[in-house]
Amino acid sequence: MVVIAVIAMIFVLIYLDDKLGQLVFRNGRKKVVYPERRSDIALYVNGRHLFSDYFAELRRARDHIHILFYIIKNDETTTPFFQILKEKAAEGVKVRVLVDWVGGLGLPKALIRSLRASGVEFAYARPPRFPFFVYRLNRRNHRKITVIDGRVGYVGGFNIGREYNGKDANFGEWRDYHLKISGEGVYDLQEQFLHDWEEATGKTVPDKHHYFPDLPAGAIRHQLVATDGAALEEQYIDVIRGAKKEIMIGTPYFIPSRPLFNELMQALRRGVRVTVLVPLKADHLFVREAAHPYFYQMLKAGARVYRFYQGFYHAKTIVIDEEWCDVGTANFDRRSLFLNSEINCYVFDRAFARFVKQAIERDLVRSEPLTLEFWRNRSLLDRGKESISQLLSTWL
Repeated sequence: MVVIAVIAMIFVLIYLDDKLGQLVFRNGRKKVVYPERRSDIALYVNGRHLFSDYFAELRRARDHIHILFYIIKNDETTTPFFQILKEKAAEGVKVRVLVDWVGGLGLPKALIRSLRASGVEFAYARPPRFPFFVYRLNRRNHRKITVIDGRVGYVGGFNIGREYNGKDANFGEWRDYHLKISGEGVYDLQEQFLHDWEEATGKTVPDKHHYFPDLPAGAIRHQLVATDGAALEEQYIDVIRGAKKEIMIGTPYFIPSRPLFNELMQALRRGVRVTVLVPLKADHLFVREAAHPYFYQMLKAGARVYRFYQGFYHAKTIVIDEEWCDVGTANFDRRSLFLNSEINCYVFDRAFARFVKQAIERDLVRSEPLTLEFWRNRSLLDRGKESISQLLSTWL
């Protein structure tokens, strides 16, 4: 009885910590909608191609390198990454690296010391602390931003490590969407990185104007939007409400809020074609099962749901009517909607939206359709996981 009482007390304290933290920090959550820009944008869907280009651009840096990842691993993929950063710092390039505290837990202290000794500035984002330890622990910086010399930027779903390079046998090919931006949009990536850096370090970056060179306009109209556990739900509802013919969603985790899910169901009722692509395998407990109740209702309403089987599908993208698309860091789940700090790139360009749609369609070829028959015949274990996942859906 004593053990049960202690466990119950722990759960009560965790619940109170989380709820009180939400109340205290509710007004501090925000969104930043940057101006519409024009840039040249390239889409990468393969880690090998992305990192080849990414490392080459890092080596070309002459003034500064600013890097933010949610996860940075310590393995054969990141060994050359760290070496490049050390070499550039030794050349006099200002190098700043920011990694989320949870996502960077696997980095050895000796490695961080060696980076700092070489001149690389390194910091953790969002280390948990009291009060409201549990709530702070849940609110992660999930952004992935790189800015090189203020002229080239990267943003999207890839973290950096061996699995993202397709070298982890447990996942196989890692499918993700990442953007390389050259042009006006780099200004906003830089602004967001410096904001996150100053928040993490508590220090003001000196001579900020130095990091914002004049940038030419590119060919593609777009807008960067940074959210911090607020406003993303409303933005997604708005674009889904405006869909006339087709909605395509690619996400590793499909756990929408009730208003967002209702808007998708309304779209299906008015004849909009809805396609959702998720991974077949899961990389976290319960996330796959948490989506099943939503899929059941959507399938009955005529939606198409596919599960990518050739590796792991981690892309975060939405395409509406071949006119608008979103590629960024936010998953289609409650954690991205209400907890994490995210950054998304909304693109208002038909040709680019079609290009992203074609990428999704290529991935659909290597996916299996989810059917109502499969859902009805799922095992008792899967049904049990679904029940548990509904209780944990806010934190998954």
